[in-house]
Amino acid sequence: MNFEVSSLFWIFFMIVALQPLFRKRLLEASRQKLIVKIEKMRNSRVILLVHRQESMNLLGFPIVRYIDINDSEEVIRAIHMTDPDMPIDIVLHTPGGLVLASYQIAHALRLHRAKVTAFVPHYAMSGGTLIALAADEIVMGEHSVLGPVDPQLGEFPAVSLVRLVENKPIADIDDRSWILADIGKKAIHQLREQIKFLLGDKYSEEKAGELARILTEGKWTHDYPITYAEAQKLGLPVVKEIPSEFYQLMGLYPQPVKHTPSVEYLPIPRFKGPSHKSSGEKTLS
Repeated sequence: MNFEVSSLFWIFFMIVALQPLFRKRLLEASRQKLIVKIEKMRNSRVILLVHRQESMNLLGFPIVRYIDINDSEEVIRAIHMTDPDMPIDIVLHTPGGLVLASYQIAHALRLHRAKVTAFVPHYAMSGGTLIALAADEIVMGEHSVLGPVDPQLGEFPAVSLVRLVENKPIADIDDRSWILADIGKKAIHQLREQIKFLLGDKYSEEKAGELARILTEGKWTHDYPITYAEAQKLGLPVVKEIPSEFYQLMGLYPQPVKHTPSVEYLPIPRFKGPSHKSSGEKTLS
């Protein structure tokens, strides 16, 4: 009897321990199936760059993901495996990351011969916006946002450091601030030239330079949300309405939850039918 109870305990323990692995494999299979469906529907190569806050399996510490060299290597590998005449659809959901990695991806997309479409279901900030600028078309939802691409040096915006040394007496500026400002000035110039290259096939040299300046001059804070309407006013190549399949795909990248979720609802569509109330009756809608 003791042996049977012990065996049941270990079986239960193994099932609980392997459950996250099974769930992960099921999600991966569901994503792959939907990606295949979208590729057939659009006759394109679909590449996803999705960053979620993840947790260490054992200790549960949060790990914030961002665009890094591993991402650029994988995306470039996928581009190399794609026929030059096949369109590419890149799905962006990211807070940004390293300029080096972001520009490598953007540069590779810019040189792709066929049409490149960037889909932004929710947000693509900073380096994510830089990548989107390389696309021939940026597809956004009504509530999707892009962001400024002004370079950041550690915790400081490069533009603010440059303004500091321009408006403060040189005798009052410490060596570290002066060096950071010098690096910041170079970073701004470099990024503007990169943006002008990414936009060069879609705009005149003057318009590309204007957009590069607006997006890097520090007009907004680095987390400022550029909505579809504002992106349209800027003259970016944005179009509205993302196919529902892309939102379904994002639903297969769930945010890991260790405690009570902060957002909760019944995951079924709700449609308001015709009202049967008489004209004199009040409703809550």
